[in-house]
Amino acid sequence: MANLRGRKRRWRTAASAGAVAAVLVAGTVPAVAAGPGHGVARGDQGLDKSDRGLDKEALRAALAGLPDENVTGGLIRMSGTDGRWTGTAGPSVPVADAHFRIGSVTKIFTSTVLLQLAAEGRLALDDTVQELIPGLLPAGYYPVTVGQLLSHTSGLQIMTCATEDMSPREAVDASLACGEPTEPGGATRYNGINYFIAGLIIEQVTGRTYGSEVRTRILTPLRLRDTYVPALDDWSIPAPYTRGLVTVPGGSGELKDVSVQNPYGWAEGGMISNAPDLARFFTALYRGRLLPPAQQKDLFRMPAAASGDTQFSNGGLQRTEFPDGTVVWGKSGHVPGYTSGAFATRDLRRVLVYALNPTDRSPELPYVLRIAGAAFDVPVPATAG
Repeated sequence: MANLRGRKRRWRTAASAGAVAAVLVAGTVPAVAAGPGHGVARGDQGLDKSDRGLDKEALRAALAGLPDENVTGGLIRMSGTDGRWTGTAGPSVPVADAHFRIGSVTKIFTSTVLLQLAAEGRLALDDTVQELIPGLLPAGYYPVTVGQLLSHTSGLQIMTCATEDMSPREAVDASLACGEPTEPGGATRYNGINYFIAGLIIEQVTGRTYGSEVRTRILTPLRLRDTYVPALDDWSIPAPYTRGLVTVPGGSGELKDVSVQNPYGWAEGGMISNAPDLARFFTALYRGRLLPPAQQKDLFRMPAAASGDTQFSNGGLQRTEFPDGTVVWGKSGHVPGYTSGAFATRDLRRVLVYALNPTDRSPELPYVLRIAGAAFDVPVPATAG
């Protein structure tokens, strides 16, 4: 397996999910004409009750053709009241419950812990970073609230000056030393620094490590035995796992195994999980098992003043609306060799978890679009092929 130790790669920026950001990150899917047989869902309550059950043939077709030169394998897990279905394809996916690196899906675990702390009165979404961690933000910065961190409206600098060998605090400090912030509360700008600071706040408020808080508050109560926050020096991934294979630069076409890699993403994108655990987590979260009513509203509440095509709730969820009006909520993630996501309708009629192993030869957007179209029975652009 490839040894990435010793490489000081620059931190991946806000657009780390690459082309996937254009669809299940951006919040809206490009409009296309709806053809016969597509769902007629409307609004945030999910799919219309007259809609049919899962289209299992479409789900199978979404994985057809794998592996190819762009994606070495993939898996889909569907659950919810409309039915269940699981499928895999390609040699990089050994079994349907294999572990994979979830990248920025980690952020929803982080936001859930912060919302729980808010419910306990240990902080508020209106509390500022300056109040919670004095001295972290340089003097003269605008006050930045916890809610602005979670909704990516903080205005803080993108993490272009941090490297993967830095600790979370060092990465934040390095990022804040580059460029200038903008005024918070306005434009939405997807930015990993927000969730590094969120992780630091969790540790400051609780006096415990970020990983221990996620484990105690979420993983243990929900019995998520295949999900964890790796230690920053733990590059391993437990078997069975999907293999991350990326193209070696230079045009040779050779693939390099990057399954063993630096979990530098931490509270922003460092966790490992599998499809059954992610489905269980998002289902429990949307049902209100992890948050009391006030914070459950915050989980889905969109910032009133935010602008931009990409929108995130006060709980960090992506709201994605398809051309036919179907609305789903969730989060996608990407690290080298791994692209994944978990999305569901508010009423939990359909819960999708997907994972792909992209080679980085070509954007994986068409594959994600095919999966989304099949999962939620919605029309997708012709670029889905």
